Parts: sequence; C-alpha cells; structure tokens
Amino acid sequence: MLHSCENLYRTFGCLVTSSTKLTDKFVTALKPQDKNYDVWDSDVKGFLVRVFVTGAKSFRYSYYFQGKRKAFTIGKFGTLTTAQAREIVKQKAGQVATGIDVQSEKANARADAILRDGLTLQRFIETSYNDWREANRKRAPESLRRLRVCFFDDFGKRSLDTITRWDIEKWSTARLNGGIAPDTINRDIAELRAVFSKAVEWDVLQTSPLDKLKSAKVDRSPKVRFLTVDEERALRNALAQRDERLKQKRINANKWRLQRKYDLLPDLSLQTYADHLSPMVLLSINTGLRRGELFGLTWDHVDLEQATLTVVGDISKSGQTRHIPLNIEAKKALLLCKSTSSALQTFVFQNNDGLPFDNVQTSWERVLKDAKIDNFRWHDLRHHFASRLVMAGIDLNTVRELLGHSDMKVTLRYAHLAPEHKARAVSILDNILLND
Repeated sequence: MLHSCENLYRTFGCLVTSSTKLTDKFVTALKPQDKNYDVWDSDVKGFLVRVFVTGAKSFRYSYYFQGKRKAFTIGKFGTLTTAQAREIVKQKAGQVATGIDVQSEKANARADAILRDGLTLQRFIETSYNDWREANRKRAPESLRRLRVCFFDDFGKRSLDTITRWDIEKWSTARLNGGIAPDTINRDIAELRAVFSKAVEWDVLQTSPLDKLKSAKVDRSPKVRFLTVDEERALRNALAQRDERLKQKRINANKWRLQRKYDLLPDLSLQTYADHLSPMVLLSINTGLRRGELFGLTWDHVDLEQATLTVVGDISKSGQTRHIPLNIEAKKALLLCKSTSSALQTFVFQNNDGLPFDNVQTSWERVLKDAKIDNFRWHDLRHHFASRLVMAGIDLNTVRELLGHSDMKVTLRYAHLAPEHKARAVSILDNILLND
C-alpha cells in the first residue's frame, strides 16, 4: 500500500505519489488501487513505475521536450529489474539532453519496422497491443480470442498499413450475407477499431482505416428470446435426466474399476447434481448472471446466511459491483454446491484443474437438443430471468439494477412484456373524454 504521508494528486488520469527510491522489493510490494497510479524514483529525474488497476507494473520515463511533457514506456516490471530500467532511463535522459526526442525516435523506429519488416496485424496484436490490453482493460484473453477468430485468417498476415476501410466493409458485408447478426459484427469491428486506434496513438500508423467506417444497422428493440412454460419444464427435465445418466455412468465405471482393483471414483448417487451444469443453469435463470460473471463467481462473494451474492466490478461487464438477492431455488442450488466443494475451493464452479470454467457449450447444446428447444443461447437465460420479472409486474428500474445495466435503454427491450403499463397510460384519455 502507499504510505499515508505521501502527497497524492491526480494528473493525466493517474494517481501520482511523491518520489521515493525505487527498488525491486518496493515495486513488488505496491498494490493495485481503483485507478492507475505512478510512483516516482527519487534518484533519477523522470523515472517512475506505473501500477495498473490489474496489478501489472510498467517502468516509464517522463520528460519535457520543447516545452511539452512526454512519456516513454521502458518495459514491464518482471521483464526488467528496477536497476535495469533505471539505467535505460539514464541513457534516454542523456539523449534528451542532446536534443533528441526519444518518444519520436521510438515512433520512427516503429514506422521503420513497418516498412522494413512489414509489421502485420497479427504481429502487432500479439507483440504490442495485447500487452497493453492485459495491463489496462478487462477480458484481455477474450478480446485476443475474438481478434484471432474474426480477423487473423483474412488480415493477420497483412501489413498494418495495407488494410483499408474497403477491406473491412467487404468483410462485414460477407458476414452479414452469411447470416451473422449485425450486433455481433459491430462488436468484432469495435475490437479491431481499438487496435488501429492504439496503432495511431503509438505513431505506428498516421491514420486508422476504420475512422469513417459506419456500424451495421441494428434493431435497438430486438425480440427477446425467453422460455415458454413448456420449454422451461422441458429444460429442467432434460437437466435432471442428464444428472441421472451421469450418476449411472459413474456406478458402471466403479464396478469396472472394482473388478480390476483400481481406486474408485467419488460416488455421485447421493448428490443432487452430478456435475456443474444443472446448478449453473438454475443460478442463471434465478439471478440473471452473465456467463462470465457465473464462471468468475467465487465463494467469498456468496453469502448464504444473508441469501445474497455479489458480482464484483472485476468480473462485471459494466465494471460496477452489484448485489443480487438469492431466491429459494438459487440458494438451494448454491448450498448443494457448497456441500460438495472442498474447503480450499475458490470458484463456485471450477474444473478439475481448480480453474474457472470458460466454456460449457457442448454439454449445453446436448441438453437443449434433449429438451427439443431451438434458437436459444446461454445468454438467453439472462433474458429469461428479466422477462419473468417484468411479466410479474416488477418495475424496469429494479430489473435494470438486478441485471447491472448502466443504461436504462438496454433494459427497455423488456418493456413490451408489461403491456398493462401502456394500457393504463392510454386509459387516461378515456378519463379526459368522460370529464369533458
């Protein structure tokens, strides 16, 4: 933690502390806060370490050149020691003293690399952009995965300066014609737009080819997919049948192992759930958690006594913490999960390696097939949660808070499910006519 005696002030969007002698031990002890912050070295002017909200730490050199403050990133702590970074800063300071703008030199070197080596989109993303993304933004692995899947086949091997707006428009049109939803395409392009914007900011490119690219038109009030009463019943039955099949499979496996004198696997017959899928689905339709929030949920953010769970800002899409009450079914599902969890288990739902799940698509699709439910995604469980609330008469602002929407416009997609509100509004006209 930062010393309480340090004078704190805000500049350039970061929390900045008074200077101190930077050492490996001191830098290691620095903890992330709710905003990026800088700690300056007392020995070398302009030498500092920036601590990001993610916990990453980067050495930087801040200097004045021709009356303007500039900054130069030296490298990550861990890749460089504090002593190595300090020596590099001394070299850069010497160059600045002789009239060399080291930031421009670095930018020119990047530009030369494009001409000399043909800096490709894939190379730029994997060697430069992704490091920045991991230090400054959430869901960096998910972002990199989206960029790889969507763009590497078509543009990954192409030099950054050869990709044009026309290329991306053709790519977008082809995907639209292939049945990909406009909203999905817009999210993909937003990831690519961020890459090119950073390339411009770092002086790798002069302009971004996506600056004037228009987004695909999206229906801002799309039809919400939720389960009918019969579909929900079928889904619950399919989950229960799946659990029974897995239990029987375990019994058969242990019979086989017993005959061969192998160690037996844990008995599932006395457990309500055979594995993670059923409680995941039940928790989703009773809390409206996003899939990433569900996967990232830890036991220290579940309060079974108070029947609440907390979605912390680190895993929520909006970055804001919210608290969700647990109804009877959700609490029961968590209690059953807790009863079969080890004392050292961190995540509510974790795989055999002790890591959170990142995909349940295969088992989910099989359950949907068994339940004969078509055109229903995992994310639609969240829509199902919200739709049932609205149809039960819960006001939209409460639904917004439970879902964690930062903007009411997103929640308004469910407004049509409460037609009685509009009917009451229009009925006012009858009262006016009667009183005339």
